[in-house]
Amino acid sequence: MSMIYGERMRLRAAEREDVKTFCTWVNDPDVTRYLSLYLPMSTVDEENWFNAMTQRSQSEKTLVIEARDGDGWKMIGNCGVFGIDPVNRLGELGIMLGEKDEWNKGYGTEAMVLLVRHCFETLNLNRAYLRVYADNSRAKRSYEKAGFVEEGRLREGVYKHGKYDDVIIMSILHSEWMARKKDK
Repeated sequence: MSMIYGERMRLRAAEREDVKTFCTWVNDPDVTRYLSLYLPMSTVDEENWFNAMTQRSQSEKTLVIEARDGDGWKMIGNCGVFGIDPVNRLGELGIMLGEKDEWNKGYGTEAMVLLVRHCFETLNLNRAYLRVYADNSRAKRSYEKAGFVEEGRLREGVYKHGKYDDVIIMSILHSEWMARKKDK
């Protein structure tokens, strides 16, 4: 797969050199507040994750999110599609913006739009979905801007920070994506 370009960013394949930065991000409580991660991760843990990721199908490998930075690129997060079901043509999406100084600049929305485009125009999926903690209103708004709609709720589906929280299931269908493209 070649790189996926957007207006201000690109998605590229994750490389072994990225592991150190990933490890920094997954050990930052602000970054992992709304992720399923809840224990510290060592560099070895992250290297083991990377090694396992390289064994996945090409469609399910992690993509690095890079923002334009002058004449170059700055790594700000990662994302991907996993759990792809080839019969029902669906997959679950995940995203992590690790560079906190790049939060609240619309990069999450743009990355999701690029990832959804990849799902429908490259992977030929019919449905892309994700899970978001109910108290993560910033992410929920970002996903809605990218075309996702709430379709369900797992009541008290996650235990984190000493309390249970609902998990919202959101999705976008290929037909909805096509209608949005036509409207633009």
